[in-house]
Amino acid sequence: MPETQTPTAQTEAAPATEVQTAEFEQVQDVPVKPAEDNLNILLDISMPITVTLGKTEIPFKRLLQLGPGSVLELNKIVGEPAELFVQDIKFATGDIVVVNESFAIRIREILGADADNA
Repeated sequence: MPETQTPTAQTEAAPATEVQTAEFEQVQDVPVKPAEDNLNILLDISMPITVTLGKTEIPFKRLLQLGPGSVLELNKIVGEPAELFVQDIKFATGDIVVVNESFAIRIREILGADADNA
């Protein structure tokens, strides 16, 4: 039967840890610019907006069969509002319109913070 070995205890003591009290300077009140000045920096930032006309699910096999002329039925009916998203957060709904031969969206409703963002 093989002999089992047990770990040997360290005979040397670990070095002592030295504890010191930290001293900090007193915090001074510093005048802060009004929040409006700080927000002005954000006003020129561009945010990508995504408009969703509807959604659908199809098997991957069907997806591979799609080509020019294929039609996918969406989960919305004609006249239902499209959804506007900023960074995957729904913030508004609107109607699809045409402006100068391009698609556009007319805002119907701005959603509050408590709106369902699913």
